[in-house]
Amino acid sequence: MKLIRGLHNFLSMHRGGVLTIGNFDGVHLGHQAVLRSLAMTGRELGAPAVMMTFEPQPQEFFAPETAPPRLTRLREKLVVLESCGIDAVLCLRFDEALAELEAEEFVTRLLVERCAVRHVLVGDDFRFGRARRGNIDLLRDLGAANGFQVGNMPTFKLDGERVSSTRVRSALTDGRLEDARDLLGRPYRLCGRVVHGDGRGKTIGFPTANVELHRRALPLSGVYAVRVNGLGERTYNGAANIGVRPTFGGHRAVLEVHLLDFKGDAYGRNIRVEMVDKLRDEKRFDSVDALCHQIEKDVARARDRLAYSQ
Repeated sequence: MKLIRGLHNFLSMHRGGVLTIGNFDGVHLGHQAVLRSLAMTGRELGAPAVMMTFEPQPQEFFAPETAPPRLTRLREKLVVLESCGIDAVLCLRFDEALAELEAEEFVTRLLVERCAVRHVLVGDDFRFGRARRGNIDLLRDLGAANGFQVGNMPTFKLDGERVSSTRVRSALTDGRLEDARDLLGRPYRLCGRVVHGDGRGKTIGFPTANVELHRRALPLSGVYAVRVNGLGERTYNGAANIGVRPTFGGHRAVLEVHLLDFKGDAYGRNIRVEMVDKLRDEKRFDSVDALCHQIEKDVARARDRLAYSQ
């Protein structure tokens, strides 16, 4: 699978393909169904299967302070997409020029002139163009006029309810990790590079790996039992805190992982932190001693939960 950044890098080998369009935040079961169908159509037509997505996501462009927290950064998304059978991800910068394209211009300039699409697959609720004026009916009309076909995927449901990024986000916020796992088809993970922190965890007897997340906001917070990969062949258990560290007057959300039974240097390593079970909400403690006593309990509970969920 190839990542293509910008239409100027879209080569002739990718033209004439089958295409789907969207944020695909989380790459949940509904997204996976669309992508598998797209890959199958591509194989049937002997054409490349391409996913078009945007950075930043449109909601982040229009309202960065109120946009919902992402489930996946682009790098995390690409890891999941590798298993969906598509040939390329076309990532476009979402800016003022793209936001102002009328629906008809979006199709003519991007899909027809630059991509020469043969088939477009989208969901029933697909919207495109300035002010989200375009819908699937307009897309079908434009497809008929420009020589490409349009397919639509029915709503993907689990337990009678639509699977969506919003539903996954809600499950994570509420601490319902099993529900999130069912909707995603995999455990929820946060990925990032271990960086130097302020060293406070080490001074109180609980050294942590501080993970650089490059996110404005996170869809979950609290203390979790976790499993960590990326530190060699072995998977390590841990207890992680996701939050602002109110006891120390913090304001920016961070991910800190206390690795159980790990001996070594984690700095600079890109790790994957799998959320297994939520232990408690984040809270402010009146003293560092009180915090240390709670962390001891958290670590013990994490060991028990992770042993139980093996």
